[in-house]
Amino acid sequence: MQKKVLTEQALYHGDVSMPKDWEIDEIDLAHHILHSTFKDTAVLPSRTLDKLNVYIKDFINLKYDIRLIEQKLWGNIYKPQQKSNPLLHVDPVDLKNGPDFILLYGVQVEDCNVRIHYDDNRRKGRSWDMPLTNNKFIMFPSTNMYYITNDQKDSLNFIQSITYEYV
Repeated sequence: MQKKVLTEQALYHGDVSMPKDWEIDEIDLAHHILHSTFKDTAVLPSRTLDKLNVYIKDFINLKYDIRLIEQKLWGNIYKPQQKSNPLLHVDPVDLKNGPDFILLYGVQVEDCNVRIHYDDNRRKGRSWDMPLTNNKFIMFPSTNMYYITNDQKDSLNFIQSITYEYV
């Protein structure tokens, strides 16, 4: 008897473990997210954002032999007790031109969870809950719908998002 895996849906997550004196400056990232939100513009490139992006791409490439190209980046701010609408970063009618992965990075977060929806063959409507904390990332296929719950009561939560193409 043999087994052949035809598809696999992987979820990557973990700490962003930067070398000493190269840590991600969460205040700088939060500032860029805040600025882009109020100006209604794209998040401007910065050294901090570049460090995060290079770390993720290199980590995924070295550990899992997956080469990624950044497509789009933006940040979100969630008020206390705010929940996002269901989010999906591909057009189901135009999958060819959509991203392959979505990355969520906890810039300044507290009591934040991500619920990722997926199908397991005929077992439809499954979901997986995962906490998002400071300096942690979650990356999963962009064909998965997800939403963010923010259960804290005192401050804003800042989340950096990046979509990637798998090459």
